[in-house]
Amino acid sequence: MTGESRRKPGAVLFDKDGTLFDFAATWGRWCAGLLGGLSGGDPALAARMGVSIGFRISDATFSPDSPVIADPTDAIAARLLVHLPEWTQAGLSAHMNDLSKSAVQVAVVPLAVVLDGLLARGLRLGLCTNDGEAPARTHLAHAGVADRFDFVAGFDSGYGAKPDPGPLLAFARAVNLAPARIVMVGDSAHDMRAGRAAGMVCVAVGGIPSAVALADANLPNISALADWIDSRA
Repeated sequence: MTGESRRKPGAVLFDKDGTLFDFAATWGRWCAGLLGGLSGGDPALAARMGVSIGFRISDATFSPDSPVIADPTDAIAARLLVHLPEWTQAGLSAHMNDLSKSAVQVAVVPLAVVLDGLLARGLRLGLCTNDGEAPARTHLAHAGVADRFDFVAGFDSGYGAKPDPGPLLAFARAVNLAPARIVMVGDSAHDMRAGRAAGMVCVAVGGIPSAVALADANLPNISALADWIDSRA
């Protein structure tokens, strides 16, 4: 293998929420509906649950450090269980995964155009999310881009969850590439820490300071990724 082939990116692994899809536009309304349903219509209980996950139900907004932004579904469910003694963590996680399939995803950019541009460059594409795998596949299908991905992993796919590098290394094995030839693209510190631990190149999008501080490069959104990869190659 030549030095150039080792350096040139051969694949891109994307985070989902906040990277492919606008996090606030997609999940604010969904989270308000989730808490409203779990509270049985009790606004005080819904508000308390919101505080426990960094979500203000009055205007459907997330705090910058909300665990909903980056933590796996079962970790979020664990925080909500304090208010829901009638639920089990497994049951609540399954309920949240099932409901999340119906969340209307708002793409950050025209996804098919951006992804097809990367595929035209010979890049393999994967998705690694701390959402569940089944909802993630549903969201990609609804966006009309599921067929662009060679690999999709969620927190429940058996590889671990970010910031653990397990799912990232599983992608590297799936596409038979050294991690150093894979670009991890995400918007959170979890994404960047996972990428660093896996030995991948880390690109932050969206400008979240905690992610920017850990990234090799920072882009406004994924529409700038093809040009950035061209500049490396």
